[in-house]
Amino acid sequence: MEQSRYPKYIFDWIGGLILFAGYIAGSIAIGFLGLGGKFIFKLDFMQKPWFLMFSNAVVFCLMIAAFDFLIVRPKTGKKLNFNFSPTNFYTYLLIFPLMLGMMFIGEFVTSQIPTTGPFFGDFYEFFENLMANLVDDPVVMILTAVIMAPIFEEIIFRGIIQKGLVNKGVKPWKAILLSSILFGLIHGNPWQFAGATLLGCVLGLVYYKTKSLLLPMLLHGFNNLCSSVLIFYTEKENFAEAFQVSEYMVLAVGIVLFSVFYYLFIKKYKVHYSEV
Repeated sequence: MEQSRYPKYIFDWIGGLILFAGYIAGSIAIGFLGLGGKFIFKLDFMQKPWFLMFSNAVVFCLMIAAFDFLIVRPKTGKKLNFNFSPTNFYTYLLIFPLMLGMMFIGEFVTSQIPTTGPFFGDFYEFFENLMANLVDDPVVMILTAVIMAPIFEEIIFRGIIQKGLVNKGVKPWKAILLSSILFGLIHGNPWQFAGATLLGCVLGLVYYKTKSLLLPMLLHGFNNLCSSVLIFYTEKENFAEAFQVSEYMVLAVGIVLFSVFYYLFIKKYKVHYSEV
C-alpha cells in the first residue's frame, strides 16, 4: 500500500486546548502591539479595518502553527500538510449550486432570529457597529472575507478539526456536525452562528467526499463574496431584500436547489477520493 504523504493526526480535547492556546497567544500579542502603538507612537489603530485583518491573520497563523508543532509533528513525524488538488469540472457544477441552496436556507433561518428587544436589540447593534468597521474599507473587506477567512477557517475547522475527528474514529456525519457547530460558535453572535453552522455542514460534506481542502475554500469564498457584493452594490444584507422577494420564496428556491444537487452529488455522483 502506498504511504500517504499527509500526516494522519487526530483531534481530541488536547488538540482543542492547543488551538485555544494559540488563539490566546495571538490575542495577547495583538493586544500588546495595539497598546504599544497607542502609548509609544500615539497611534490608535486597533479599530482600523487593516489592523483587524492583520489581527485575524496573526491569531489564525498561531493557532495552526501551535497544532502543527505541538501535535502533528511530534506524533506523526510529518509537518501539517493538506490536499489542495482541483477536481474534475463536473464536481464544480454540483457543489456550487448545492452551496447556493444552503445559503438561501441559511438566510431564512437567520431571518427568524430577532434583532430587537432587551437582549437581541443591544447585541445586534453592537454586531452591526463591529461589521461597519470592515465595510468602510472595501479592499480590506474583500481580502479578509473572501480570501483570508476561507483559507484560515477551512484549514482549522475542516482540515484540522473535522479531519482529525474522522481520523480518531468519529463517524463522519458527527465530525462534520461538530466542526460546523464550532465554526458557527466562533462567529460570536446568533445570526452568523445559524448560517455558518448550516453552511459548515456543506463545506464539511464536500471536504469529506473529495478529500481536497481547495473545494470548501472556494465555496467559503463564494459565500462571502456574495455577501460582500450584496452589501456594496445593493446596501442590503440578504437576497430577499436585495431582490425584493419574500423570505419564503428564498427558502423554497433554497430547498429545491439543495435537494436536487445534494441528490446528484451524493447518490448519482458517487465521488469519494482517497488521500495519498
